[in-house]
Amino acid sequence: MSDSSFDIVSKLDRQEVDNAVNQAAKEVANRFDFRNVDAGIKWSGESIEIQANTEERANAVLDVFKDKLVKRGISLKAIDAGEPKLSGKVHKLGVALKEGIAQEDAKKIGKIIRDEGPRGVKAQIQGDELRVSSKKKDDLQDVIALLKGKDLDVALQFVNYR
Repeated sequence: MSDSSFDIVSKLDRQEVDNAVNQAAKEVANRFDFRNVDAGIKWSGESIEIQANTEERANAVLDVFKDKLVKRGISLKAIDAGEPKLSGKVHKLGVALKEGIAQEDAKKIGKIIRDEGPRGVKAQIQGDELRVSSKKKDDLQDVIALLKGKDLDVALQFVNYR
């Protein structure tokens, strides 16, 4: 009997993020409390840039964006928002998108699987993802449940289950 396996990845659906940015921009443009405060949100290369005339307004735009991400099923662990910085007359806030599992996070996840997971389950790091394999499919289900129950700093998806 061959081993069953699945991959643990951390990927973003760019189209959903783009939709969230567009929806947030539309809401910011239409909301009364954002009138005449030079507030906006837009793509800036691979990251997202938020701007407003005060720190509080910039953070409020960030909250609107986070709300749109959650409604679209994207984990807030996949974004890394900086602090608002004064740039001329406006406060700008950069939001970086995190994809892939960093080496130290992959090692942490592998250690959790080894220490707390069922016996006979193997986890190997393959670039920015992990391959988890076992002889029993039930053990793989247990590993998924175990990792979903942990509070990790990475948004995880489980793919290629076979």
